[in-house]
Amino acid sequence: MRVACIVEGDGEVPAVPVLLRRLASWISPEIQVAIQPPIRVYKDRFLNRDEEFRRHLLLAASKAGDGGFVLVLLDADDDCPAEQGELIRERVQQVIPHRRYSVVLANREFEAWFIAGAESLKGSRGFNCSDADLLIDPEGPRNAKKWVGERLAARAYHETTDQPALAAMVDLETVHRRSRSFRKLCSDWRGAVPDLAQGESQ
Repeated sequence: MRVACIVEGDGEVPAVPVLLRRLASWISPEIQVAIQPPIRVYKDRFLNRDEEFRRHLLLAASKAGDGGFVLVLLDADDDCPAEQGELIRERVQQVIPHRRYSVVLANREFEAWFIAGAESLKGSRGFNCSDADLLIDPEGPRNAKKWVGERLAARAYHETTDQPALAAMVDLETVHRRSRSFRKLCSDWRGAVPDLAQGESQ
């Protein structure tokens, strides 16, 4: 199954394929997946310019091919992931009804999934956190990037290198347990994989 992703951040370009390959091995190890290089967009332009929205979606649909899957993965920021995600989903349906697709908004940022799995990241790339950090709502901090960066030992957080590295190490089961938006991604993945979707519908 070929998977084409639309993402908004420089860090997501290398990180999302890492995360999805791990997700595939965890949820659907019997299915071979080919993650295509993500299509990076500027979120405001992508959502507010119809022609740009359509162009990127058609490109993703072409990269996914017949039987493939298109994932639109954006940051929710201050929006409600469920409400905003549904509005985007309705627009996606109008453009690529011939493809399986999913719209997932990380609440509030992609890095919130690292907060959800913070305990599993202790000691990785200088990351450390307190016991109190492990009790917070992982989707609560407004600036998840800053939260993660403040817990790296004596260095700045670099999206293009730290994001894929942490995506390769974070414990997915912990993130699934603590993050509703990540559970949405997992649920949509199960629905996208043909054999799993057929099994669940029987």
